[in-house]
Amino acid sequence: MTGYVIRRLLLVIPVVWGALTILFILFFIVPGDPVELMAGASGRAVPDATRQAIEQQFGLDDPIIVQYGNFWKRTLTGDLGTSYASRRPVADILKETFPNSLRLAIWAIIIETVVGISVGVLSAIRRYSLADNVTTVITALAASIPVFVLGFIFQQVFGVFPNEQGWPEWARLPVQGTPEHWNFFLFPSDWQYLILPMIVLASVGTALVARMTRTTMLEVSRADYMRTARAKGVKERQVVLRHGLRNALIPVVTLIGLDLANLIGAAIITETVFNWRGMGRQIATSIFRRDAPVVLGLTLVLVVAYVLINLLVDLSYGFFDPRVRIGKEKS
Repeated sequence: MTGYVIRRLLLVIPVVWGALTILFILFFIVPGDPVELMAGASGRAVPDATRQAIEQQFGLDDPIIVQYGNFWKRTLTGDLGTSYASRRPVADILKETFPNSLRLAIWAIIIETVVGISVGVLSAIRRYSLADNVTTVITALAASIPVFVLGFIFQQVFGVFPNEQGWPEWARLPVQGTPEHWNFFLFPSDWQYLILPMIVLASVGTALVARMTRTTMLEVSRADYMRTARAKGVKERQVVLRHGLRNALIPVVTLIGLDLANLIGAAIITETVFNWRGMGRQIATSIFRRDAPVVLGLTLVLVVAYVLINLLVDLSYGFFDPRVRIGKEKS
C-alpha cells in the first residue's frame, strides 16, 4: 500500500509540469498583449517608455525560455506570482476563490451522491416500472440540457418571474451572488444564494450517477452471491443494500470522485452565470484578460487536487470491495 501511494504521489510531478508547460506556451501563441491590459490602453498603442517599464517590472522583455525558468523558480518557492490585471498576489486571489469553489463543489457532490444513488437503486429495483421510465426521461434531460441553459431557466423561473409577479421574499431566490458568511465552512447564513448554483452544477453529475448506479445494480443482481443470499432467507432490503449496493458502488465512487475534482475548477459556466466568486469564474475572466499568472497559479492548484482526489478514490476501492487489494496487487 505504501509503495502504491508513493508512486501515485510521484505522478503529480509530470502531470503538473505538463499541464502548466502547455498553458505557459499557449499564452505566447494566442493573440493579445498583456502590456496593453496593464497600461489600460486596450486597442490603443502603448507609449514605448510605458511598455518598457511594464515589461521590465514583470520580466516580459526576457526570452521565453528565461520567463519559463523564472516561472518555475517562483513556483517551487511557493510564489505564484502577481496578477497583471489587479497587481495583487495570486496567492491572495486563490485564498478568496478556492474556498467558494470547494464549498459549491462539495454541496453539488452531496446532491449527486444522495439523489443519484437513491434514484439509481430505486430505478434498478423497479425496472421497467413507471418510476423507472420517469427516472430515465428526467436523467436523460438533465444530462443533455447545457448547463448555461439550465442556469438561465432556473434564474427566470425561481428569480425573475417571482420578482416580476411581486411574490413575497421567501418565495423567490437570488439569481446572482455569493454567500458572505459561512458557518462550519459549509453552511451559509444567507443560504438562498447557494440553492440555484448548487442544483445546476449537480444536475449533469446526478443524472450520470443515477444511470451508472442503475446499470451496476442490474449487473450485480444477477450475481451468484445475490441469489445465494436470497436462498438463505436474507431480507430483500439487506440483500440490496449490503450485498448488492456495496459491490455496485466501485464504478459509482470512481465517477463521483472524478466529478468532485472536475467540479472544483470546471464550474466555469455555472460560476459565471450566477456570478459566483470562485476559481472557475476567476480563470475565465483571467483568460480573456491574458492574465497568465492567475491562470497558471489556479491551474496548479486544480491539477494537484485532481491527482490527490484520484488517489483517494483508488484507495476507497478496498473499503467497498474487499476483493480489491491495492497494496498487494499494485505495490
